[in-house]
Amino acid sequence: MTDRHHLLVHGETFAAVGDRGDISGVRGNSSPDGLFVRDARHLSRWQLTIDGAVPEALTPVADGDGARCVLVPRGGRTEPPAHTLFREQAVGDASFVESLRVTSNRPVPTTVRLAITADADFADQFELRSDHRTYTKSGVVRSRQVLDDGVEFTYRRGEWRSCTAIMSDPAPDGVEETGTGARRLVWTLDLEPHGTTELVLRVIARPHGEKRALRVPRSPAAVNEQLLALEGEFVEGVAFPTGWPELAAACARGLADLAALQVPATGPDGEELRVPAAGAPWFLTLLGRDALLTSLFALPYRPRLAAATLPALAATQATETGTSSVAQPGKIVHEVRHGELAHFGQVPFRRYYGSVDATPLFLILLGAYVEQTGDSALARRLEPHARAAVGWMLDHGGLTSRGYLVYRADRGGLANQNWKDSPGAICSADGTRASGPVMAAGAQGYAYDALRRTASVARAVWEDETYAALLEQAAADLRDRFQRDFWMPEHSFPALALDGTGRQVDALASDAGHLLWSGLLDKEYGEVVGRRLLEPDFFSGWGVRTLASGQPAYHPLSYHRGSVWPHDNALITLGLARYGLHDEARTVAHALVDAATATGHRLPEVLAGYGRETHAEPVPYPHACVRESRSAAAPLALLTAVGGA
Repeated sequence: MTDRHHLLVHGETFAAVGDRGDISGVRGNSSPDGLFVRDARHLSRWQLTIDGAVPEALTPVADGDGARCVLVPRGGRTEPPAHTLFREQAVGDASFVESLRVTSNRPVPTTVRLAITADADFADQFELRSDHRTYTKSGVVRSRQVLDDGVEFTYRRGEWRSCTAIMSDPAPDGVEETGTGARRLVWTLDLEPHGTTELVLRVIARPHGEKRALRVPRSPAAVNEQLLALEGEFVEGVAFPTGWPELAAACARGLADLAALQVPATGPDGEELRVPAAGAPWFLTLLGRDALLTSLFALPYRPRLAAATLPALAATQATETGTSSVAQPGKIVHEVRHGELAHFGQVPFRRYYGSVDATPLFLILLGAYVEQTGDSALARRLEPHARAAVGWMLDHGGLTSRGYLVYRADRGGLANQNWKDSPGAICSADGTRASGPVMAAGAQGYAYDALRRTASVARAVWEDETYAALLEQAAADLRDRFQRDFWMPEHSFPALALDGTGRQVDALASDAGHLLWSGLLDKEYGEVVGRRLLEPDFFSGWGVRTLASGQPAYHPLSYHRGSVWPHDNALITLGLARYGLHDEARTVAHALVDAATATGHRLPEVLAGYGRETHAEPVPYPHACVRESRSAAAPLALLTAVGGA
């Protein structure tokens, strides 16, 4: 049986362990294997042996917030195992805790030799992705030091320094070299007849730049108590629908996941904040678009997410032009990374601005936050940032010169810079990729909404009537242009994008639903589009596909050309409700809730586009983030759109 990976997540720390709780450290897998903190792998090997042999799983690790398994020595039916090992693991803040409880199954005293082979390669996450890229890392110095109660691994490269310390109670009887750089911690355990003994191992990861006095929880149970308390705080006070228990369960599961996905950030005045990370495993960091949409979905229920996300993004807003980072004054950051390769400029993502839509979404969230909470203080504080964001849309963003928000492929980063950011996502119906500067439809809807909402804030909070009127006129002009240039009469549907020559990119795509959410389409057009999204080529039974089937470009296992994204469908559902298409909104909402119910009430990042009529359960997309903040918040958006219907 293939050893699956099970994710344990706590803030900016996560671990991926196998069915027996081991970490193999194998590179080249589609999902990472190890203990990671701030984009670096702090445990690359963590393998248990009993009496020199790998045990078998009597009860393998199950998916959940913690990892528990029951292990026994390998044997046969005629020779019952001499002892049983109960293994429990949990992830804390920059820490990993494991308890090993060994119970003898014999009526006489017995001795067991237990060993953990551990290593820390400190690999950057970008080195572990299956994109066949390699990175030169010169001057690296690695060291291993035996401690009284364990071992410490240290990594240095210039000013970069990281370490991982492993401590055990009781201390190991020895720490052995393995010839590979790994170290083997060994215990000789004497068990009374049917007796039990327990070990607790604590791993503390200290990434580069960490200055806090980190505390490792005393046990996995203590870690789980902390996480349950945090989850309870997130769920408390939210009025779940009593008449739709499946939606209530999906909302509760989503809020619990959002609690675990909070990562630290800093505001404009250096204040410490906690913001939603994009998702685990690959994106346990601040991504502008993801944090903004997550905060928008959660706004009626957890406005503090928006209250943290807005200043965190204001603090990272670009103030000058940067070639490799695609920065331009006023632009909101797309991705923030803390790893070694970003630090040394070997990947452009330390602060990367390759997003055409994070900036208008920032303005949308600010306007929605003021409307929802009545808190005008944040809007006054962020007025310079909001005006700079509007300035970017009008100037560098292209609204004034091109009439639309526009992006160009970034050779060192992202080819597409809207939410469908995979290389072939913006394409014609026949699969031909858009060329030249791209004007994606969804981004124009965001720009329209951003201008209107910022006009409202300018009038009500900043008391600048002239500026408000200017923004409202810009929004009206954009709406007129869009319906002239994007509408495809032969399909009664908007184009996915315009290419560099202004030609329509004619794929029929779910992005049209975002135009309903933003209110860009006239009511007549909006109703036609909304009903079209519920026809069988779009609607899979689990949600609206990113690309309608039947087009040559469609593929049910493509990341953006036929799959079903929960957050995409949440926006569509909100848009359908906005245009009065409440039956259609309920249909999409019920489909998503059914998908969540089939997967333990947790919506993944993305599902395959196969129809419900051909398979009675949702088919997973093979490389999806298991926990993703936008998907976690999507049930809240459904609750807003359709209530408990």
